[in-house]
Amino acid sequence: MAAQTLAAQSHGFLSPTGVEIAFLLVGLVTLGAALVAVTTKQLVHAALWLVVALGGLAVEYLLLTAEFIAWVQVLIYVGSVVVLLLFGLMLTRAPIGRSPDSDSGNRPVALAVAVAAAAALVWVVVDAFRTTWIDLEGPALGSTRVTGEILFQHWVLPFEALSVLLLAALVGAIVLSRKKQEGERD
Repeated sequence: MAAQTLAAQSHGFLSPTGVEIAFLLVGLVTLGAALVAVTTKQLVHAALWLVVALGGLAVEYLLLTAEFIAWVQVLIYVGSVVVLLLFGLMLTRAPIGRSPDSDSGNRPVALAVAVAAAAALVWVVVDAFRTTWIDLEGPALGSTRVTGEILFQHWVLPFEALSVLLLAALVGAIVLSRKKQEGERD
């Protein structure tokens, strides 16, 4: 009886919980959306699939009880970066449908680099967390206050660099979209 109670309390890889199954399913949908985003030949569809992939990542953060990071993911990436990307596509009058210019012919090289990068990332994560188990049933280890302090003490410069980069992209899109008026000098 005691052995059954002990086995029921601890679960392993072969007896996943509902949260772990949801995490896996959302991860597969996110991976699929990311693959479609980088393989489609329609730029607007790529941006919309990117919304699905980034939204799936936010759901993964929610399943890991990182609510603050999930909302940052939604607000910053889904709300700002993708909207800016779509705005840039509209301002530069990029083709809405299929475009022959969207394929450079480097798909085999890009696939090899992507597979190598994914293998390296998986190896690093598995090696770093080989024996670490996250208790999803227990209390969250990090609070919003601690996460905010770390973000604004150690990660302010990358956030500011990203904002300057996004501003430069927006200004570039506006400059490219302006029509030259007749009689206007080069």
